[in-house]
Amino acid sequence: MSRWKKVVVGLLVLLNLFIGGITYYAVQVTNDASRMVDNIRQTVKRTSLKRGSGEKPNIDNAEPFSILLAGIDTGDLGRSDQGRSDSMMVVTINPKQKKSTIVSLDRDILTKIVGYGTNDKLNHAYAFGGVEMSMDTIETLLDIPLDHYVSINMRGLKDLIDAVGGIEVNNKIEFTLDGIHVEKGKQTLNGEKGLAYARMRYEDPEGDVGRQRRQREVVTKILRKAMSINGVGNYKKILKAVEKNMKTDLTWDDMMDIGTNYLPAFDTIKQKQLVGKSQMIDEIYYQILGTTELLDVQNTLKKQLGKPTAETLPNLKEEDADSLYYDDSDGKASEDSSQFAPGYDDPNNYDDSGGYGSSSSGYQQYDDTTQNDQGYTDSGYTDPNQVDQGYGGATDPDAAYGQPAAGY
Repeated sequence: MSRWKKVVVGLLVLLNLFIGGITYYAVQVTNDASRMVDNIRQTVKRTSLKRGSGEKPNIDNAEPFSILLAGIDTGDLGRSDQGRSDSMMVVTINPKQKKSTIVSLDRDILTKIVGYGTNDKLNHAYAFGGVEMSMDTIETLLDIPLDHYVSINMRGLKDLIDAVGGIEVNNKIEFTLDGIHVEKGKQTLNGEKGLAYARMRYEDPEGDVGRQRRQREVVTKILRKAMSINGVGNYKKILKAVEKNMKTDLTWDDMMDIGTNYLPAFDTIKQKQLVGKSQMIDEIYYQILGTTELLDVQNTLKKQLGKPTAETLPNLKEEDADSLYYDDSDGKASEDSSQFAPGYDDPNNYDDSGGYGSSSSGYQQYDDTTQNDQGYTDSGYTDPNQVDQGYGGATDPDAAYGQPAAGY
């Protein structure tokens, strides 16, 4: 064999070895990531009340679907109990429309707890029956099918922010929470500060409404960064960060299909916030939803999922509808005023207290006589310095839920 032929053969052998090594590495990393997903995967024993059996959307074919994001108030700061779903967001994803929608749900919404036979605060559904009861209850409230879920605790959120390299925010309120200080202004937050940014409530003049807005912002920015990451190896890093702090019914193939087929849906992320008016019932604080606002949110999500819209609330057929809703025909659903909204970065749009001047967040519906600079002072709210009191035990359905939990 001539010298040049030996060189060519040698190069081909090296090339084959290189390709084989890369292939082996890719397969190994993919298998490792798949095993991590198996560790966090927890299926739910339920059939959607709004879909028939076997009618789940086909993610492999890029069909629109919905997912519940639940933030569980445990896993960090010395909290190790089951926790409460004190942060709830419903996300609808439609790649054909190139849109996604995130709707925040106030934890104190008075609603029918499906499967428990009572009306109570929305976040109590998780305490009474876990993620299954939460999904059934929210599905009925919003009149849409809930197809999947992801739950993550505080530690998981902190590690996830670190795994994507931090998130950039323009913080409008300087604050300190649990010893973590977050400066005012544009900055990149690591996991520790990002978690504080998502949890802070008492120093926000909008209270839980402002906190929910920041939580949507955090989730949106994590999604954008995660979807921009290339390579299974980087996804493995993300999965490893949340392996012990996250649960989902999505499979590894589902996650890969979402990363491949649903990228256009994240070009436009619309944000809404479902809030009502405050009301004390038997010395307990609730959020009572307006019929117009709820209908608007329901129809927005139905359009995203390709479902027919409605002219009236189907929920009004219930005997106790008068106690669950009020007539807000002069109002509308609250649009988000996040960093993705025009004018968010303009300081002229904020009043002296830091409140967004042009926001229609629904905060004006609250009863001003029940709040001061630190939040609600009526007996339905806890003292911010005693946040662990008053909830009565997350898993005990007979507990005295006299006050809302401190929050995620």
